[in-house]
Amino acid sequence: MTLQPITLHDAALPRHDLEALMHDIQSVSVAVLGDFCLDVYWFTDLSAAELETRPVRRAHLSLGAAGNVAANLLALGCRRIEAFGVVGCDIWGREMLHLLRESGVGTSGMLSEPRDWSTLVYVKPHIHDKETSRFDFGNFNRLPAQTARTLIGALVERLDEFDAVLINEQVTNGLHSAELRQALAEAIQRHPGTNWIVDSRHFPEAYPGASLKINDLEATRLLGIERPAGALVPREEALTAAEALEQRMGRPVYVTRRDRGVIVHDGRAPQEIPGLLILGRIDPVGAGDSMLAGIAAAIAAGRSPVQAATLGNFVAGVTIQKLYVTGTASPDEVLRLGAEPDYVYRPELAEDPRGAVYDDGAEIEIVSRRSPAGRPTVAIFDHDGTISTLRQGWEAVMEPMMIRAILGEQYQSADESLYHQVVDRVREYIDHSTGIQTLLQMQGLVRMVREFGCVPEDQILDEFGYKAIYNEALMAMVSRRLAKLERGELQVEDFLIKNAWALLERLRDAGVRLCLASGTDQEDVRREACALGYADLFDGGIWGSVGDVNKDAKRIVLDRIMNEIGDVGMAGLVTFGDGPVEMRETRRRGGFAIGVASDEIRRYGLNLEKRSRLIRSGADLIVPDFSQLDRLLDCLNL
Repeated sequence: MTLQPITLHDAALPRHDLEALMHDIQSVSVAVLGDFCLDVYWFTDLSAAELETRPVRRAHLSLGAAGNVAANLLALGCRRIEAFGVVGCDIWGREMLHLLRESGVGTSGMLSEPRDWSTLVYVKPHIHDKETSRFDFGNFNRLPAQTARTLIGALVERLDEFDAVLINEQVTNGLHSAELRQALAEAIQRHPGTNWIVDSRHFPEAYPGASLKINDLEATRLLGIERPAGALVPREEALTAAEALEQRMGRPVYVTRRDRGVIVHDGRAPQEIPGLLILGRIDPVGAGDSMLAGIAAAIAAGRSPVQAATLGNFVAGVTIQKLYVTGTASPDEVLRLGAEPDYVYRPELAEDPRGAVYDDGAEIEIVSRRSPAGRPTVAIFDHDGTISTLRQGWEAVMEPMMIRAILGEQYQSADESLYHQVVDRVREYIDHSTGIQTLLQMQGLVRMVREFGCVPEDQILDEFGYKAIYNEALMAMVSRRLAKLERGELQVEDFLIKNAWALLERLRDAGVRLCLASGTDQEDVRREACALGYADLFDGGIWGSVGDVNKDAKRIVLDRIMNEIGDVGMAGLVTFGDGPVEMRETRRRGGFAIGVASDEIRRYGLNLEKRSRLIRSGADLIVPDFSQLDRLLDCLNL
C-alpha cells in the first residue's frame, strides 16, 4: 500500500469556528449505546485502621465507559442524550440510573436484566492517593439473546430522533454479545444515512458502515502487528492502519495516538491533528471516551471529520487534567483550551535525531517543508539563550527557591524522606517545564505547595508572589555577572552565543528591522543589551514586561510586537529563539521560526534537549548557534 501525503492540521478550528461549533452543539441529539459502567473511588485512611481493615474516609462514584461518553456529550451542551444499555437488578444498577438521570441523560433506552447480569463496576481503592488493586463487577455476564434483540429494536425505532449514534464497547463480557453484534451490524447496513460512530476495544471491525475511533495499538493489531500495552507505535504504522481500516469500514477512521494527536482518514487523504502540550499531572482514564464524545458532537453538528477530531482532541485535553475522576469538559473549558492551543509538532523527529535532515551537510536542520516567502523584513530575537547567556544557570536558582517555598517553615526540620520527596518532585517539574513562561512554572509551584501541605493555606502565595521571589534571586546572579563585565574580569564574548553579534549586524545591513523580545522586565532587558553593546542594533525596539504582573508573559510581549507588525507584515517575519513560546506564537501567526538549540555553557554547539523542545513547538529550522552565518542567511534568501 502506498501512503498518500499527509496534511498537518493545527488550525482546523480557529476561535470563531470553535465558538460557532459549540453554539451548534446545543441543538443536537445523540444516542449512546454501549457498556455503561460505574467508576467507584474509595479513598482510605489507614490512621483509623484496625487489624485487617482499610477504613474508607470518603467515596466517589462517577460514570465510566459509555456513561462517561454520555456525560461528556451532555457537558458539551448537547440538547439531548439518550442512553441505550443494560444494568443489573442490583444496588449498582440503581446508582447508575440515578447518576444518569441526575446528570440529565435520558434512560428510557436502559434495560434492567434480572438474569445472570451484574452492573459493570470498577472499584478503585486508593491509599495515599495511589490506586491499589481493583475490584471488578460484571466479568461473568452473559447477555440473553432476546434482551439483545429488544435493545437494538428499541434503538432502531427511534433513529429519526438522533443526529448521531455512538456505539461503545470495552468489556469482554459486556453488552456486545454475538447476537447483539449481528443485530446492530444489520441495523447499520439498513440505515446508511445515520451517523454511526463506533469505539470498540474487542470487536472494532464488527460494524462496517460506521465511522471508527480506535487507538494506534489496537489499529495496528488488526494488521497483524503485536506490541505490548503502552508501547510506542511508529507514525508510519499508524498511517498505514488508518488507510487500511478506512477501506474496510467504508467510513472515516480516527486513529488516536495518546499525546501524539489523532490521524483521520476520510477516504481521500490522511489528515493529522497534533497532540496538545499539557503541563502538570494528568489522569488519562476516560480520555478515549472524551475524545469520542467530542468527535460525535461535532459530526452531529454537521462538521467535517478533521474538525470533529480537533474538537475531540480539545475535550480530551481538558478531561485528562482532572484527577481521580472520569471527568467531563464544559464549553467554557473547551473554548479556553481551544482558543490558543499549544500543539506538539513532529514528536517522532523531536525525540529521535536520527531522522534529522540538514542543509547540504551543514549544521542547519531543516524541520518543516515551510520556507520563507521571500526576503525577511522583520526579525524578532529572543534574548536569553538566543543572544545572551547572562542568565545561564537559572535552574540552579529556581530549584532551591521552589524547595524552600514548598517546605516553608519546615525547611530546616523536615525529615530526610520528606526533603528528598520535595527535591525529586521539584527537579522533575523543572525538567518537564523548562522552556515555558516563568509565570506558568510558578503556577505549578503553587500546586506543589498545596500538594505537599507543609505551608498553611493562608501563607501560600499566588504565582505572581513566587515569581517575584524567583526574579529577585535571578537578578542577583545577573548583577554579579554584570559587575564582573564592568570590572573587565570577563569580556562581552563570554556572554554571547557564537556569532550572535555578527548575525545582528548582517541583518541590519540587509535592511531587516530588528526587535528584541523578552518576558522579563523591559528595563532589565535594555540594561543587559546595553551592557553587552548591541542595544542600538534593535531599531524595532527592545520589548519586555511593562511592570503589570498580568502582562509579563512572553506570549503577551510577542503579541504586542506582532500586532504592530500586522497581518500583512507577518509573511516577512522571521523569529530566532531558544524557547517554545516564540516558536508557537510565530507559527500561529504565519511567520518563519528558527529554533536556536544553544549550549549556553559552551556558547556554541547543539543542545539536544532544546532541539527536542523547539521542534515540538513548531520550529521550521534548528541551528545550534550562528557559526555558519553565510549558510543561514542563504536559507533566508539574504
